[in-house]
This record gives sequence, C-alpha cells and structure tokens, in this order.
Amino acid sequence: MERNLQDDEQGPGHYQLKRLLGEGGFGQVYEAWDSKLQRIIAIKRLKPQLLSSRPDNLLDEARLAASLRHPGFVRIFSIEGDAAEQSIVMEFVDGCTLREAGKQGPMPEAQVLGIVDQVADAMCEAHDAKLIHGDIKPANLMLEPGGQVRIMDFGLARKIDPQATESVVFDQTEGTIAYLAPELMMGSTLSPQSDVYALGVVMYELLTGTRPFSHLSGLALAAAHIQSSSKLWPFAPDTSPAVTALVRAMTSRQPEERLASMQAVREAVRGVREGPGVPPTPPALTPATARAPFDKKKAALAIGIGALVLALGGAVATGRVGDWYQHNDPFFSEAKAMQAGLTALKTFERPESLDLAIRNFNAILEHDPKHAAAAAGLSFAYCFKQNSESRDSTWLSRADASAQLALKLNAQLALGYAAHAAVRTGQRKLPEALLLAEQALRLDPLNWFALIAKTNALTRSRRFSEAERTVLHAIKIYPDDHVLQDLLGTLYFEQGQLEPAERAFRRSIALQPDTVKSYANLSFVLQRQNRIDESLQVLQQGLQVRPTGQLYTNLGNALFNRGDYVAAAEAFERAVAPPLGTNYDYLRWANLADTLRWIPGRQEDSRKAYRRALGVLESLIEQVPGDATLQSRRGLYAARLGQRAEAVEYTQRAIKLLPTDPNLRFRAAMAYELLGERDRALAELTLARDKGYPAHLINAEPDLIALRRDSRYFYSTTESDK
Repeated sequence: MERNLQDDEQGPGHYQLKRLLGEGGFGQVYEAWDSKLQRIIAIKRLKPQLLSSRPDNLLDEARLAASLRHPGFVRIFSIEGDAAEQSIVMEFVDGCTLREAGKQGPMPEAQVLGIVDQVADAMCEAHDAKLIHGDIKPANLMLEPGGQVRIMDFGLARKIDPQATESVVFDQTEGTIAYLAPELMMGSTLSPQSDVYALGVVMYELLTGTRPFSHLSGLALAAAHIQSSSKLWPFAPDTSPAVTALVRAMTSRQPEERLASMQAVREAVRGVREGPGVPPTPPALTPATARAPFDKKKAALAIGIGALVLALGGAVATGRVGDWYQHNDPFFSEAKAMQAGLTALKTFERPESLDLAIRNFNAILEHDPKHAAAAAGLSFAYCFKQNSESRDSTWLSRADASAQLALKLNAQLALGYAAHAAVRTGQRKLPEALLLAEQALRLDPLNWFALIAKTNALTRSRRFSEAERTVLHAIKIYPDDHVLQDLLGTLYFEQGQLEPAERAFRRSIALQPDTVKSYANLSFVLQRQNRIDESLQVLQQGLQVRPTGQLYTNLGNALFNRGDYVAAAEAFERAVAPPLGTNYDYLRWANLADTLRWIPGRQEDSRKAYRRALGVLESLIEQVPGDATLQSRRGLYAARLGQRAEAVEYTQRAIKLLPTDPNLRFRAAMAYELLGERDRALAELTLARDKGYPAHLINAEPDLIALRRDSRYFYSTTESDK
C-alpha cells in the first residue's frame, strides 16, 4: 500500500525517500530520488533483526543477482549502509504485483501462459548462473502496464531467514510457505525444481483466482502441501486439459515426477500456446545445474516441521487436530479436546473427522460425565453420521439421547438446543426443530451450529425466504465457510434457481476443495441445465478427491440421461455396494432399478432393486406421513412393479400435499403412463413442464417415449412455446 511521506526523508547516501510503496517480511520498499544521477529508483530498507553477522554473504548474493542481464529481472544498483543497517538500491518498476492483479479474479489462460513463459525464460538464465530464487510468489512478480513481468527480491529468501518462510513462524496465510515445494519442508535444499513448483502454484492461482489450500495457514498449510497431490486441485470447467496438465506437471509432489527445469517449463508453455497442446510429461530428471548453499539451521527446522507433520499422521491437513489428547493422559485438557472435537465437526464431510470428533467428546465424557457441551457435540457427530455414507437409523437414536442429556445437564446451553434441533430435523419434526434452533440463537446469536440447524429446518419446511435471510446473515458472520455456501446452493436449487445455486456450490468448492458433497451438488445442478459434459468433469474431480455413493449416483444419472444404460448401471451398482452402499438410501436402489429395466436380461434384478427401495420407503413414510416426496416416489415405484392401486393412491396423496412442485407432477406423469392412463399422464406432464421441469430431462426419460410421439403431446408443447 502506498503512503506519502510528509517530507522527503534522507535515505542512505545521496538518496531521498519519497513514499512508502510497500512492506514485507524483509523490510520496507520506498520510491526514492537519486540526486546524483537524477532518476527515480527504489530502495528496500532491510529489517535489522534479519541481518546476520555475515554481511559479506548478502553482498555476494547481490553481486550474483546484479550480474543477471535478462530484462525480466529488476536490476540491483548497489547495497548501501553498514552491518547494522543496510538498504538495497534497485530499479524502480512502475506497475502492480501479480498479487494485486490477481485480486480482480482469474486471468485468461492466454495471459497466464504469457506470464509463466516470461518468468521461466528469465529463470533459465538465473539457474544457468547457479542462482536459485527461492521465493517466487505473486507478491514478488511485478506486472508492468505493457505486460512485461519483472522478477523481484532475488536471492533474499535463502540468506535471511531461519525457515525460508515467515508463515511457519508467524502463521501468515500469504507467506512463502504457500508456494514452497514439499521437499523443502522435509529438509531438502533449494533447487531449480523448487522454483518450478513455486511458479506452478503461481500459475494455478492466476488461473483460478485462489491459491491451493487458501483456508489454511502455518503448519496446517505445510502439512497440506506435503501430503496432498496437485492432481486433486480443482480447476474451472472451461480450463483446457493441456493447461491443467501443465500446472500438475509443475507441481507434482515428488521432484522426480515434476518438470525438471525452467527450460522444460518454457518448452511446455510454448507447446501449449502454439497449437493443440499435448499434456506435458516431466522429462528425465537431470542433475541440478544450480544449488543453494546448504543451511544447517534451515534444514534442521525444516526436518523438524516434516517430522511433526509425519508424527501427527497428517493430523493438521485432515482436520485431526487434537487427537493427541487421550482421556487417560495426565495432561489431558477438556478445553483442548472440546475445541478439537468442534473443529472436526466443521469438516464433517470427511469420515475420519467424525470419528475424531466422537473420540474427543467421548474422552471428555469419560473424564467428566456431566460435561453438557461434550454431550451436545457428540449429538451433532451422530447426526452427521446419520447423513453420511455410513447412514444408519441407530445414529439418529444415539444423537437424540445425547442431545437430551446435554439439555438435562445445562438448560441454558445454546449448543444443546442446536443439537436437539438437528435431531428433530433428521426425524422430520420440523416445527419443533425450528423452535429449538431459535432458542439456541437467543442464547448465542452467533452460534454456527444453531445457524446451520435453523437454515436446514426452514429449507426443509419450504419456508424459502426465511431460510435465505438466515443463511445470508450467517454468511456475513462466517464469509469463508463452505458449509453455509452449500446450504445456500441447496436452498436455491430447491426453488429451481439453478444459476445462483451453481454459483454457491462453486464458491463452496473454492473455499474447501475437498468438499465432496459440493462436487455432487454442483454436478446435479449442471445436469439440470443440460450441461452434461461439465457435470461429468465435475464428477471426475470429486471422485479424485474421494469416491462416495452420491458421486457415483450423480455419475449414473448423467450417463442415464445420455442413454448409456450399461455404464449408468455400473455407476449405480457402485453406489449401493460396500463400502459406499447403505441399506437406508432408497433412492440409490431406485436409480439402479430404473436403469436395469432397460438392459436385456436384468428385469428381475430391476424388480428386486425396486422392492429394496420400497421396503425403505415404507418405513420412512410411517415416520413422516406428510412428506410429499416420499409419497410421490412410493407411487412411481409401485407403478413400475405393476401395483396399480398403491400407485394411484400414493401419487394422489403426494399431489394433494404439494400441488405446485414440478418434480411431483413429473413423477405422476410417469406413473400414469406406466399404468396406461395416457390422458392423465399428458395432463400431469404439461403441468410439470409449465412449472419448470427441464425439457431435456423429459426428453431423456425412456418411460415417456411413446407419450412423446402422441400428437397431443406435440400440440401441447408447441402451444406452450408460443
């Protein structure tokens, strides 16, 4: 940030300081006036505490950097001062850093490729001179108005620091750690490939508008880079495969799998820019042409960080913070265990997170059976288990018991009321759930769990305007929370607002790239918009993060709508098979049954799958007789099994409960068509289409082939289009 000085300050020697241009980890940078040569220059005043007792090493680095002649480097003119206070005098570059430019959002691929090409071209000269930058990041790359990229802060990161990044020490989210190659955090010395990795992360950030793991910092960020693979980093659907492959080749976790040099990067970039790009593959690893001097102090601290990450087994990266606290440990801390459990709950989509939360809360209760907050946290963990891949009705029963215990122990505990609200929502007792959530918010208006519970209860009650106000209020409080974005997307989807739903789900993924549920939701929204190719790409990204039954279900739906029934059946079979399958998800069995009907020789398997779905549905309808969706699906599956009386009864019940829902009208049309009642089927299908049911899904439904050939359907379609 620029700041004018009230009066020109005297800088070192014959330089007058004009204005402060910025401040970073190494010092302050000023625009200054060179009174001897009558020109504007830049001066970086180095922080005194960062200067070592070996100033000659800094001078050597400056000499090496000053020897570089490539126009991509900011020229260094001199180093002024003494051992106590030193400043680097350098060329003044007019423009903005890539960090500032990136705040405007993702850049076009062509622009990003041009930037990477320029940096790689310049770094080839540096590496040939056996000089490593060590701190390539957007804040150190200046973009001039004409598009020229200039590389700044050359060589400083290697000489001034105990750990090549302030992030590990000061927990900064924008520090060098975000661009540091994984092997450096495990004790390796700098190499050309570590600069390649950093440039690859910069490229990813420019393309997507955010760096990997932007929600993490410090040790958690280090652990994420050490343990994760860039193959899982999400890209926008319109990113070209060649560009995606290039980023991944530059940021491979293992150096031997990474592009070996900046020369290789330059060649790969130019290959992508010149024609249909062939995804780059890392060339054979060659001996490094440049190495930084081995720094024992830095290596020791790096090894310590790596050892800590490995000792934790990836605890920080996966949300397993706090699992060190065992209930029989003499140093056991209820407060730390409670915080660890609540933190794990907020990443509930990861199965290991829920197991961690349950362990922590149980440990607290073994230590103190009257700990109301631990009982409430345990209730939430069980509720989330009920909604996970390991769905089982017993989880909800356990959640209910834990919530009741929490409120018995402390009738003024907001978390207890929020947990009880979540249980009642799971039991579809929505009016009671809403009252409990509101009581939680009266006790604690900022409680994240209570805001989640209220939004869920309102959405399921179809009180959409109130739900929207609640979740938008929550997002103002927690702007970087991906769960709230996912709830917002679900709310919009339930109202048929597909474009805002898509934006919310994409935002959720950007905030938490391993949120598999959001990949599933986004893919379904894209299918509803007939963007099948994009949906399949999103599903592939989600399956690379973590396979789930929901992702395979959505994959099956996309393939079914394409008419690829054999492949769709395979996807649906994976969704119901162990370890992803569950006996309590009727919809997965129904999807499988729908698909098997169209595969020769699988009709009996189809009927078995329908019977599995009906068995689950019947028990759910007994619990919640007023749920229109359950009634509607029960009627459709009965029609497919030839159960006429049941099909008509449940279909009419559903429409009476929710007459304006296009999904219910569409299922009614299919049920009547299967029962041979064409007139009623045509009437229902017309209503479904008029109320917003997508035409491409009507056209993809094989049960309606004969109906769509009916002249009355053609007439009603053309009339509605006038």
